[in-house]
Amino acid sequence: MHRVISVFLPTWPTDRLRRLPAGTAPPRDAALVLKGTEGRRRVVTAMDDLARSLGICLGMPVAKAQALVDDLLLLDADPVADRAALDDLALWGLRRYSPIVMADPPDGLVLDVTGATHRFGGEAGILADIIAHLADKGIKAEAALSETWAASHALARYQPETLTLIAPGKTNEALLSLPVEALRLPASTLDGLRVLGFDTIGELASQPRAPLTLRFGPELFRRIDMAFGRMSQPVAPIEPPEMILSRRAFFEPIGAADTMAKYTRRLVADLCDRLEDAGEGALQVDLRFYRVDNRVEAIQVRTAKPVRDEKRLGRLLCDRIETVDPGFGIERMVLAATLTGPLCPDQIHATFGNAQTPDVDDLWDTLTNRYGRNSRLYRSVASPSDIPERAVQKLPVHAKATGSSRNATFRRPFRLLRPPEAMQTMALLPDHPPVSFQWRGSRYRVTAADGPERVRGEWWRTDRETGKVRDYFILEVESGERFWAFRTGDGQNEDTGALRWYMHGKFA
Repeated sequence: MHRVISVFLPTWPTDRLRRLPAGTAPPRDAALVLKGTEGRRRVVTAMDDLARSLGICLGMPVAKAQALVDDLLLLDADPVADRAALDDLALWGLRRYSPIVMADPPDGLVLDVTGATHRFGGEAGILADIIAHLADKGIKAEAALSETWAASHALARYQPETLTLIAPGKTNEALLSLPVEALRLPASTLDGLRVLGFDTIGELASQPRAPLTLRFGPELFRRIDMAFGRMSQPVAPIEPPEMILSRRAFFEPIGAADTMAKYTRRLVADLCDRLEDAGEGALQVDLRFYRVDNRVEAIQVRTAKPVRDEKRLGRLLCDRIETVDPGFGIERMVLAATLTGPLCPDQIHATFGNAQTPDVDDLWDTLTNRYGRNSRLYRSVASPSDIPERAVQKLPVHAKATGSSRNATFRRPFRLLRPPEAMQTMALLPDHPPVSFQWRGSRYRVTAADGPERVRGEWWRTDRETGKVRDYFILEVESGERFWAFRTGDGQNEDTGALRWYMHGKFA
């Protein structure tokens, strides 16, 4: 079952201008309006949220807008630049989210995310990630995910929520209450439907087709069929001219998994030759299968480092061919390197007596492409910090950092509590360990202790740690368990801490 996201950018023309380099971008504290022409009239074609809140709307005469708002910032609209920037944004989506992404002019994107949501923790995760990253870029966005492009397009623009997620099988029900404008019909058709009393898609879809088709033409119910999934509406992925890719068309459609795997390996071999000519390696490759019914199936794999190894890329792609639904047959395959990086020759055989570092990149690629980005695969290395919760950092498995030996000689528990948990103690100040303590509802009597080990705050990170200290103790209780606890403050100066005790870890 296909899952398609439509991203709506309600203020795209003005957002694009505000993202221009400093000195050329319009000021953010001014109401921004873009003007164009309709015949001989100058009208408003776009505005930002501030201008909208002041009463300006699309199609308003420019003279009226200027009279309505003092100090209005008025600029010429540039649809060509808007479209070029939208294509660049679609290419960003292609490299980050899905192998099938298309610009949806004038103010949207379409992403076929079938089989691609697991890398972001599911469908809700990918929707939230899209909105968050666009917000970081200074772009206001709303998005909807459903089973068809037309339905997602309508829901993104006519639902009040910023994020709309429709469960499989619920798309038709979600469309019924939307206005007929959501079907993207011509203005003359919409006027005629209003005259007849049709306000929602549900009212229109329940009517006999013949009389309405005779009056408004076949486009009316063609739009309805596309929204309800009765008619396919293919998404044509963006393919910039600089992208390295390989194609294969077939005289007769193919559908067997073995046949698709055979031609996948041939496409990989051709792609690797093209990458070698360019001096590049693939960091992400998309394999698209164009079916005879105008649907597109896709596979996307990523690698830890630039790669042009035929066997490695072929295995990663063929491992996921079982997820492809060939339908009534596949008539064309396209393999594209959507993300590349420079790849220099590397010595891999002669080590001259030195132990060769194990190559875990292949394992990382296999696990990440099988289980997604959230597979929690990482390396733990020591960090040069005295604060225990900062003494270990997580790095990608292909990172070359070896870690710090700063705290290698200190005794540390295998398990740290994040964050440290408050505990109640009986202890003498300033430097005695607790006699007993209560933690998580249980009381413990200390039979042996070691400490204190003083750790000072890292004042260069934040002013709040200036002068702060922690005194750590290893506490052994009657049951033989060993805990790692600390007290804030040195027991003498109030500025060093509040003299509170915390449990921070437990020894094996």
